[in-house]
Amino acid sequence: MPKSAIVLAAGLGTRMRPHNGHIPKPLVQIGGKSLIDYCLDRLADAGVERAVVNVHHLADAIEQHLAARTRPQIVISDERSVLLGTGGGIKKALPLLGDAAFFLVNSDTVWLDGVKSNVARLADAFDPQAMDALLLLAPTAGSIGYAGRGDFAMLADGRVRRRGEGEVVPFVYAGAAILTPSLFAGAPDGAFPLTTLFDRAGAAGRLFGLRLEGVWMHVGTPEAVAAAEAALAAR
Repeated sequence: MPKSAIVLAAGLGTRMRPHNGHIPKPLVQIGGKSLIDYCLDRLADAGVERAVVNVHHLADAIEQHLAARTRPQIVISDERSVLLGTGGGIKKALPLLGDAAFFLVNSDTVWLDGVKSNVARLADAFDPQAMDALLLLAPTAGSIGYAGRGDFAMLADGRVRRRGEGEVVPFVYAGAAILTPSLFAGAPDGAFPLTTLFDRAGAAGRLFGLRLEGVWMHVGTPEAVAAAEAALAAR
């Protein structure tokens, strides 16, 4: 079980209007609980001891909200001066994460677990000898609030490949993963998307996926918030 995690909370959340003008997206509430607390609680329950949270948009509000947390330990990676993207933000935070594999969780991802915690399932399935990244993938069918064409197809051995142009694939990235520091070897400085490194790992045969057990909710718009709240109430 990795003991460290990075929680991505620096995005602008432009699709979440009217919330994002005064409430950062990670603090939007679903069923009376903020999005970022859902992911931090899951990490703490799985045994993660330290969570690095990167901040940029409305950073003071996020820091103030997190100040009350004791599990996991919160460490802020400050991106107020420049937004570094998903890849650049994680690269900047690597010294805070240590030398071992770590969890990555988007602060706005929400799912309902099945019988076992999906965070624990990721840890059980991760093999650092074979993998640079293990992604939690939700089936597009049955996910709430998602109407896209998918992100990945999964091969029989668990390796994944990205959706080709004009293709429809059965899995969407659920915003959680285990990554190795070696994934970032030779990564560029400054801002860049994490998908660049996922593509490189895929080309090397070291990008794998794990099917989410439960129900994933895509909370990208105010309308999706209502759908997620209805799903939580039904559960």
